[in-house]
Formats: sequence, structure tokens, C-alpha cells
Amino acid sequence: MLLDGTLLPIDRIDADRPFCSGKHKRHGMNVQILASPAGRLLWTSPALPRAVHDVRAAREHGVIRTLTDTGITCWADKGYRGAGGTVRVPYWGRRETLSAGQKAANRSHVKIRALVEQAVATLKSWRLLRKLRCSTTRITSLVQAVLCLHLASSDRCRQGHHERRIQGASLGRVTMKAGSSDGSFVL
Repeated sequence: MLLDGTLLPIDRIDADRPFCSGKHKRHGMNVQILASPAGRLLWTSPALPRAVHDVRAAREHGVIRTLTDTGITCWADKGYRGAGGTVRVPYWGRRETLSAGQKAANRSHVKIRALVEQAVATLKSWRLLRKLRCSTTRITSLVQAVLCLHLASSDRCRQGHHERRIQGASLGRVTMKAGSSDGSFVL
């Protein structure tokens, strides 16, 4: 698994301190993302004010505890330093002070983690999430809806490719029914 946090920019005034990101110098909401080792977006957390640090947000959502309890190894960036459990972070320190082995480990860590940026880009490719101009209480619902639509469309594409390959014919029209008993989308 790959773990990362991202900023979803929002339209807020300077008086809204909890939403201000010191790193990005803008207002936003913090969303944690879990991606597969192939870079596929799998899960997004509820949105928190950007003033919340990544490791704190992951702990509040129970991500670290769940990954540790299930024994799933997770790669994350230096923002998750001190997370513990099965979360792997790169070695901390200035490049000049790291040993050759630590530098090599950090290089391989970066190569593994690069795929989570594809998942972040997938989420941010939705125009709706580029700059949110709604109430902060609605952002979690919007992110979850985007995730659901993304998963439904990617599963449909994968299923369609598989069926076309097997049957040698096109699928025809596929409809999506919303509102199944468990709240998920059914194709």
C-alpha cells in the first residue's frame, strides 16, 4: 500500500486559520489517500482542515492502526515520520549526513512511492476538486463521490476490456444503477 496526504484548495478568507496551510500558503482541506502498489486510487479519507499534519490525520482516521493490525506494509513520505507500525518512511536527515546505505534505501523508497503521485493526480484531475467553492462540511461527500465514480468507471473499463478480449465483440450499452442496498454503485 502507498499512503499520502494532499491539499484540496478551498475558497476561504484569511480569518479561517484552521484551513490555512503553512506549507502551501493557501487555504485547503487535508485528504489522506491509499493507493495500490500499481498506483490505483483505492481509498480517500474524510477531509480535515489543512492545519492538521499528515501523520495526525492518518492516526485520527485509524489508517495506521488498521494497516498495522492487518500486517499490510505501507510506504509513506517523511510527513509520516513517527507513525510506527508497518508504515515505512525514508531515512531522515540531510543528504550529506546519510550513509551510502541510507541514501540507497531512500532512492528505492522514492521509486516505490512515486506511484502514489499517480493516485493523487487521478483525484485532482477532477475539475470539481481543483478549487472548492462550497461549505467545508460538503467536501468529504464530494471526495467520496469522486472516488466512487472513479472506481466504478475504472472497473467498467477493465471489465469491458476483459470481456471484449474474451468474446471478441463490443459490450454494447452499460448502465450504472445508483443506490444499491450497501450504498455502492452497481454496473
